[in-house]
Amino acid sequence: MIPIGTDTRLRVGMVGAGGIANAHLPAWLHAGAEVVVHSLHGGHDLVARHGAGEVAASLDELIARVDVVDVCTPTDTHPEIVFAAAAAGRHVLCEKPLALDPATAEAMARACAAAGVQLYPGHVVRYFPEYVALQAAVAEGAIGTPAVLRFDRCGARPHRAWFADPARSGGIIMDQMIHDLDFARWLAGEVETVHARVSDSAPGTPTGVVSAHVVARHRGGAISTVTGTWARPGTRFRYGFHVAGTDGLLSHDSAADPSLRTDTGAPTDGGGDRLLPDVSLVESPFVAEIREFAAAFRGGPAPRVSAADGVAAVRIAAAANASLASGRPEAVEPAEVAA
Repeated sequence: MIPIGTDTRLRVGMVGAGGIANAHLPAWLHAGAEVVVHSLHGGHDLVARHGAGEVAASLDELIARVDVVDVCTPTDTHPEIVFAAAAAGRHVLCEKPLALDPATAEAMARACAAAGVQLYPGHVVRYFPEYVALQAAVAEGAIGTPAVLRFDRCGARPHRAWFADPARSGGIIMDQMIHDLDFARWLAGEVETVHARVSDSAPGTPTGVVSAHVVARHRGGAISTVTGTWARPGTRFRYGFHVAGTDGLLSHDSAADPSLRTDTGAPTDGGGDRLLPDVSLVESPFVAEIREFAAAFRGGPAPRVSAADGVAAVRIAAAANASLASGRPEAVEPAEVAA
């Protein structure tokens, strides 16, 4: 592994130039990193669009020039790139999901650990201000013990064909809903079983509407429901949650109200309403995410998401996809990688 000094700029190699790369590149630049891009398509356009960065002719060239590899390619290509980066002693940020199946995700985490390099999954929802406030409030006991959790997420169906191929993307549960499945696990603990259903108006194509629903039972007894929708082109992205506990409720709907509301009943101490901590609604969650990863790559504190979290999320999503196929609840195998 190449030591990363605190007095030098972090050198980051981004693999891929698709949609998520347009969020990662400016975030790395904001963190003061030097960026090199390699992509089979669109690398020069990506660099020109954001006014910074260089283009490498091959993956080998990119890996040789950097400290960190940021994987922004279709999901089915993640393992090959992560294994190559680990073999060269490079730290890795890999977009979610780490892989299409738990065994491969586990192997990726083990390869990085054996090489002495850090691996983090791009679970950026953990950095959305509303979700940051939600997690902090639950951790502080604002609603007591979480009991019933509901998450929903909706946006335009991705137009790139690989998203519509479950063999490449894992489908909407693995690609989109994994964010909320991960968050539900973070709040309410390990997931024991999942039951899933999906409706797709145009299976196997990048058109039409697809919507899935997953019910997860946590080992501690809580129940989470997660709904995800890929809708018609031009659909405005929206997300929300309702988390009920033994002492109150936390809810948010990005389309209805940009604020976060807390309902914990009438005050009992004569004071005013209970308020959540102030949060920034202007900083990009990608900037917050990558700043935290950059600090960790330099030897700073561990980020709020780990390789073990990435593996666990893949296990939950894979079990949900198995439930789609079987039509019955499926058990979620425990992850073998330690947090």
